[in-house]
Amino acid sequence: MVKLYGFASSTCTRLVALVCKEKDISYELIPVNLAKGEHKHPGFVANQPFGQVPYIDDDGFILYESRAIARYLIKKYPNQGAPLIPSDPKAEALFEQAASIESFNFTAFVAPIVAERVFNPRRGLQPNEERVSELLANLQPKLDAYDLILSKQKYLAGDSVTLADLAHLPYGTAFYGAGFAEVFESRPHLARWWKDISNRPAWLAVKDGA
Repeated sequence: MVKLYGFASSTCTRLVALVCKEKDISYELIPVNLAKGEHKHPGFVANQPFGQVPYIDDDGFILYESRAIARYLIKKYPNQGAPLIPSDPKAEALFEQAASIESFNFTAFVAPIVAERVFNPRRGLQPNEERVSELLANLQPKLDAYDLILSKQKYLAGDSVTLADLAHLPYGTAFYGAGFAEVFESRPHLARWWKDISNRPAWLAVKDGA
């Protein structure tokens, strides 16, 4: 059984848990209390030198960075659950293209918005609304491009769901719930795609905690 060291509600921990659910991989969540700084303790940093969650212990194999963990698990269990990463070279290249889109045209803008609107208030800090507005303005044309892509195909890499789609869910759900639903809903193809991926049973199982 994979041991998942993380914080149940963290975005990156839930991404790994999501992949485990999609691939029918049993895992044990080993809670790491971020509020108590357990992710900075020497024992944790020995396995994750950046002091961030999560990392996994797969029968002695230690791996950190949620996207790397997700790819590893998907490739280790190719015949379980949804494929999520294609094996055909051209299809895999389209997946890699979609994965880059998620990292640099979505999460690069949405993650700091979520940090301002969701995480900072939890820490007793006021959100920087000027920064939120700037990030949102930069995000809008990116989502126009999403809508165009999704007008031609069901998912970002083609007509089958991949990790590139699912990687949007942790931050995207927080963004959607922080008063930005209209950003998705005003774009019909993006809205259709978001409704599809955000209602997958695997995501609903980990949405509120890994």
